Amino acid sequence: MKTQITPPDIPPSPFAGEAPDMFFGLPMAMARAMALRGERIGHNMAQVRMGFQPDQANSRGEVHGGSIATLLDCALAAAVRSHDPAAYGVATIDLTLHFVSAGSGDLVATAHCERRGRSISFARGEVRAEDGSLVALATGSFKLIARHPRPA
Repeated sequence: MKTQITPPDIPPSPFAGEAPDMFFGLPMAMARAMALRGERIGHNMAQVRMGFQPDQANSRGEVHGGSIATLLDCALAAAVRSHDPAAYGVATIDLTLHFVSAGSGDLVATAHCERRGRSISFARGEVRAEDGSLVALATGSFKLIARHPRPA
């Protein structure tokens, strides 16, 4: 059963149903490898689900911390570009994580862009298990990179 963890102010994603190697409108093969699905984006916020994969488990069978870090990095980055998701990519400048408890099953990250500058933005977020328990917290800074259409 998938628990609804969504805060009410994140709009549904306009990218619903996108291919597994896409992430909020941008090509990202890692999204498929990590089972990341962008669920909601907008209003300076983003929500990303990471489907549980046994290959990403630690020795106890729980989600490995590195996988949780990847989930948070992607969720915070998505929140930073939530004002125009298809027009911007980002580069992570720094990411600080705090692991609160073990996580198992699908995990859901919710992130908020605290401040968007002309080139550097700041975000915070959290990961929760499907039962709503807090798994990790993060803050990060990101460089916004305008995307230009590739020549045909």
